[in-house]
Amino acid sequence: MDSLRLRDLKGLGLKTEQQLIAVGINTPQELKEFGAVFAFLKLKAHHQDNISLNFLYAMIGAVENRSWLDIAQNERESILMALEGYTELEQQLREEGIDFNT
Repeated sequence: MDSLRLRDLKGLGLKTEQQLIAVGINTPQELKEFGAVFAFLKLKAHHQDNISLNFLYAMIGAVENRSWLDIAQNERESILMALEGYTELEQQLREEGIDFNT
């Protein structure tokens, strides 16, 4: 993954790469390290309503070299649970004065 650009990953393109770079995720390795759910939350915070769950499925698929559609069809429930867990954690951290999105 080291020599690849984000847009070289399965299911990601130039626009996705630009959006990820805008929130500080510059390489496929960084996307893998941060995790797709955390990257999704950073994107949602930065781009507001322009980011759909399909974007999350695409990022997971990119990291795992799988189709976003396969992810959406087979892992939707577990992904939504993980997303809910991150959202709850984000809320708790904000209540403690910690910015989750930096």
